[in-house]
Amino acid sequence: MLKIISIIVFCLLLLNRVGGQKGVAETLLSKDDFDFLEDLTKDVMDSSRVFPLQKISPDFGSNNTGGTLIRPGGRACYPAFWIRDYAMSLESGFVTKEEQKHMLELTASTQCDQTWITNSGSMVPTGAIADHIRIDDIKPIFFPGTYDYSSQGGTKWGMMPPYCDQFFFIHLAWYYVKSTSSLEILFDEINGIRLIDRLEMAYKVPPTLQGGVLVYTTDSFRGIDFGFRDVIYLTGSLSLPSLLKYKASRELAELFELIKQNERADFYNDIAKQLKNEIPKVFSDGRGMILASTGKSNQADVWSTSLAVYYGILEGENLRKTCLFLRDAYKNGTLSRRGSIRHVLTIDDFNESTAWEKSLSKKNSYQNGAYWGTPTGWVCDAIAQVDIASAKQLAKQYIDDIRASDFRKGTEFGAPFECYNEGSAQNAVYLTTVSCPYVVFKRKYSLR
Repeated sequence: MLKIISIIVFCLLLLNRVGGQKGVAETLLSKDDFDFLEDLTKDVMDSSRVFPLQKISPDFGSNNTGGTLIRPGGRACYPAFWIRDYAMSLESGFVTKEEQKHMLELTASTQCDQTWITNSGSMVPTGAIADHIRIDDIKPIFFPGTYDYSSQGGTKWGMMPPYCDQFFFIHLAWYYVKSTSSLEILFDEINGIRLIDRLEMAYKVPPTLQGGVLVYTTDSFRGIDFGFRDVIYLTGSLSLPSLLKYKASRELAELFELIKQNERADFYNDIAKQLKNEIPKVFSDGRGMILASTGKSNQADVWSTSLAVYYGILEGENLRKTCLFLRDAYKNGTLSRRGSIRHVLTIDDFNESTAWEKSLSKKNSYQNGAYWGTPTGWVCDAIAQVDIASAKQLAKQYIDDIRASDFRKGTEFGAPFECYNEGSAQNAVYLTTVSCPYVVFKRKYSLR
């Protein structure tokens, strides 16, 4: 009998080690720290809301969209609605159904219905989803770096819109249906096109090689791969938007299953299977890391690597190898600082002058070597699968750093910041810095 009990205990410990069950051994945050993060995420979300007719900046008009918006952060930064940041924060559970519906329909209503060329020479293809939407006149801005509708784009910001927002649009619809149990919205016509058809239009925008499934770009048709590195220049097959495409494929398949269109569901499930097979095969660097691309800036990418773990793309020995490598990078100090994460490990910088091969920002600033809290949950999840103690330590460092400069202490404090490096921090009260880790900790590692 004692032998049987010992075997059962061993199996339970093993399950905890690989992140398969919820329990005390698996909880990465103490109850006090988890409650702190939960309350802070709610408060940052509240600070990020822009209510109807509210004006948040003297340089822009009021919110004339007819409903509440959630922008990337509080205080005076980002006076527009960014689809990406909002979509990445949805699973926090702090957005009402009414707010969700408004922002989903706003995003759909500004989807491009006719391919056009901007004054700067960039193309906005049919089906494209805006990078951000002006709140005063509701004009969609499809490219980063500007609020100018007619002159948006250009070689600096891409000849096509970023490849991530189309997949985030699908996530908005999927999450709304899942959280409301309402399928009717999928058949609502927005500017004469049903929402479910708009989702498929969006899905088809990011290009691939002929016959392929991975998102692909070239110098001539370059689009930003992911908005959290829109000042980085990447070409070839792109890992992070391909990861987002994998998730969107599964979400579209589920939506079609719910409305009894099984052939469409099978179509998207098949693409998801192909992506799950192709991503490790094409982007693995041999050490366990996922490369950002196969062309320019084809460097090991911490964000793509940890997200591939979180999405379940990596399995078996590949998964273990990746998690051990990230654990070792954390322990040797090349991955993180004060609980926040670099895009590129310090040992993988392209050269002494830049972290990425080609960047619009200088080394060790912004997306070119600063530290970000947004991916901390993904990284903690990966490390926890091989070393729970190290994952807990990283999570604790993340919480302690935010506690020290919690914006609720007064105007001279600003955490959570978008990113930082020694001596500088950027954009106070930034939403995804807390919402993304909170979603991970809530979903996989809390006792709730």
